[in-house]
Amino acid sequence: MRCDRPESGAGAVLATVGAMLNPGNGLRRGGLVDAAQRRHPGPRLIAPLPLAVTAARLRWRETLLPRFGEWDAAQTMASNRDIRTAMLVDSEPAQQRFISALASRGGWRTIIAGDTDTALAKLGTQEGMGLDAVLVDEGAPGMPVDQFVAELRRWRPGLPLIVITLRNSVAVAVAAMRAGASDFVQKPIAPDRLLSALDRLIGNNSGELRPLTEKLRVPLGFDEIVGSSPNFRSALAIAAKAARARVPVLINGKAGTGKEVFARAIHGASPRAKGPLVLVDCSVVAPGLIASGLFGHERGAFPGAFDRQVGRLVQADGGTIIIDQVECMPADTQARLVDFLATGEVQTIGGTIKHHVDVRVIATASSPLDRLIADGHFREDLFYALSAAQLTLPALTDRRGDIGPLARHLLTRIGQLPGMRPHGITDDALRLLAAYAWTGNVRQLQDVLFRAAIGCAGDVLTLADFPAIDAALGGAASNDDSSVAINGEAIGVTLYLPDGNLRPLEEIEADVIRLAIGHYRGRMSEVARRLGIGRSTLYRKLSDLGIDTAA
Repeated sequence: MRCDRPESGAGAVLATVGAMLNPGNGLRRGGLVDAAQRRHPGPRLIAPLPLAVTAARLRWRETLLPRFGEWDAAQTMASNRDIRTAMLVDSEPAQQRFISALASRGGWRTIIAGDTDTALAKLGTQEGMGLDAVLVDEGAPGMPVDQFVAELRRWRPGLPLIVITLRNSVAVAVAAMRAGASDFVQKPIAPDRLLSALDRLIGNNSGELRPLTEKLRVPLGFDEIVGSSPNFRSALAIAAKAARARVPVLINGKAGTGKEVFARAIHGASPRAKGPLVLVDCSVVAPGLIASGLFGHERGAFPGAFDRQVGRLVQADGGTIIIDQVECMPADTQARLVDFLATGEVQTIGGTIKHHVDVRVIATASSPLDRLIADGHFREDLFYALSAAQLTLPALTDRRGDIGPLARHLLTRIGQLPGMRPHGITDDALRLLAAYAWTGNVRQLQDVLFRAAIGCAGDVLTLADFPAIDAALGGAASNDDSSVAINGEAIGVTLYLPDGNLRPLEEIEADVIRLAIGHYRGRMSEVARRLGIGRSTLYRKLSDLGIDTAA
């Protein structure tokens, strides 16, 4: 593979398992009624059901909803059609046209509801019964979006729902997710991101394992990045050293390992920290538009170039540009980037004048560039120009000892998001997380913790908050104490008893000191400094707590 772009288009067509409803005949015998009859045996229904959206319709729905398995038969029918149907709840005509056009690219047909009341009424129509998904804008007229989500969940608990929010409306997204939304997408809406969100709704992942479309971006400094495994600490040391230099940086690693987090940390620790930080993700931009996005273009430079556009390299002048998924860059743009790295000059597409800019380039790659070079898909001179400083981030499964401390750290960060509150996590739950194969790496772990925290009514996450992971592991990890050791290297310091209550402070303090002694290899001055106490205080605590200094 040359480039791992997110899937767009119609996606895989689901196999038809039987016609349960003839779209031209409505709810008739041999269609949904007979399908529901087979699923829920009982007195046979012969008369056709009314289709009008009336009070009688609502009463009918309340009466027969439990019997029809809450309309899961209709949902099964919808998921097996070639063309999927989504309902968009939005009152703005421009956005209605925009989202409908995007969805059609992915094989989705869109029906429109101008407000939340109309949307709920449409659920009772023949068209509404065949819905595969719902998209609702947070500004849609009617009831607040979280109330709409809760009401929709009451009638159609299995119907996937995406909330469209503003960039700074994290609290709205959190409230909607807590009410039962499947996912959220932030404005401005990226085409491939919306299509990926829709495709994920009908994927195999469910529960807490369903990935979030939007990244939960929380800027971190190097001192806030958690990880103690040797390969991770080595990458962190290279990044910290590169931050003080002016050379380009190449960050390698599988998707979700934290490449963007490292890139932002490098910028934040560099002399350019007060300058602009610009991100270009080559995997979500059409290959023919990447050069225009980076270098800009003049009016009339190519069909559709109606206005002059300033490129991202110029926008990042005096700061840093992060080129994410650089392996997705086409050959002609690679050649332009090589020239820029050599000269520092930017020439817009269709222009004749070159402008000198002072920009630090950080590139990330999810695919091995050496293979792409051998296959002729990536320029060798660009690789060497970008890799003046190069680091590789290990997969999460290659540093399982970091999963426990990382999970606690991520929960702390998640608790700081608007609308969220802090959560602890039990050792059994950490043991479960440490045993799972995190193919999506740190990002997948963060998404799982976010979804679990959203649905947790208490203050501590337990095994019950990770049913999909427990099912994937067959319940073995949670019952096998030997699968993942409970110690400083595996899950950090144990804070909670199995019943969710905190351990005594004296026991926690003793474990923290033991962990610090092991982490800093018995260097007691460093241990005392990191714990924020004097050496004499440290030795007194060692004596009081009965801790061997050789621990």
